[in-house]
Amino acid sequence: MFKRLPPLNSLKSFESSARHLSFTKAADELFVTQAAVSHQIKLLEDFLGVRLFKRKNRSLELTELGKIYFTDVSKILNSLANATTKLITQKNEPHLSISVPQTFGMQWLVPKLSEFNQQYPDIEVRLKGEDQDEVTLNNEIDIAIYYGKGNWDGLQAEKLADANLLLLASPKLLQQQPVTQEKDLHAHTLIHIHTRDNWRNMAQLLKIEDLDIQHGPLFSHTFMALQAAVHGQGIVLANKILAQHEIDNGNLQVILDESLPDPKSFYVVNHLNRSNNEQINLFRQWIIQAIKNEYE
Repeated sequence: MFKRLPPLNSLKSFESSARHLSFTKAADELFVTQAAVSHQIKLLEDFLGVRLFKRKNRSLELTELGKIYFTDVSKILNSLANATTKLITQKNEPHLSISVPQTFGMQWLVPKLSEFNQQYPDIEVRLKGEDQDEVTLNNEIDIAIYYGKGNWDGLQAEKLADANLLLLASPKLLQQQPVTQEKDLHAHTLIHIHTRDNWRNMAQLLKIEDLDIQHGPLFSHTFMALQAAVHGQGIVLANKILAQHEIDNGNLQVILDESLPDPKSFYVVNHLNRSNNEQINLFRQWIIQAIKNEYE
């Protein structure tokens, strides 16, 4: 709980009077009468129980306590004014709060965000990396990218693309231990993301009954698994959209040309009551087209 605070009008009158050492000049600055300023100073002195000014015939002088109080009050009022200006400025600036899964943000959105910024330089993007897999969209977020099955109540959701899970490894690892056929996977460590189910499904697709999927590191985020693969720690089974950046850079390469349909997809989502928001629609249209250009 805040302790009892003095009236703001009294503080404003005191600060102006102390700065000018004049009730008359303070009254002019605050657009009130000299009597009103004098009244506010009296209220403040009564509230504090101390004298702030020495009143002389034709001059005004701060007491020692008044000088100390003036220094502190000036800083506080300036900070309050700056905070208010900052809030008003931020409120009036067009901005878009976007929530994305961390790997999607790192591997796809951030490298391409300059394209959106160039098209819409007046929209300030505020990006938040947060995995919101089939959870309620935070009211502070304007638009988000979800990774799931598209069954979210109360949200406008549009699928960005279907992308398969690819078998990926670093070129350096493959030089040491090539993979040219399914049985070569036995010689490698398998890297898992979230679950071991995807590798189980891939083993069934490849008709490898004795592939050991119970071993190998398990990562909570795709970007960590991709980095493990980039550093030659094993073979990863990862979503094509999330891995494309590393593939294009030559850090990872596709092996066996076999892919597995990802049971989940990426969706762009927002609250139904914001469906007509211009900035949301601009970003929605941009990302849908950007994904379409790249993967269709």
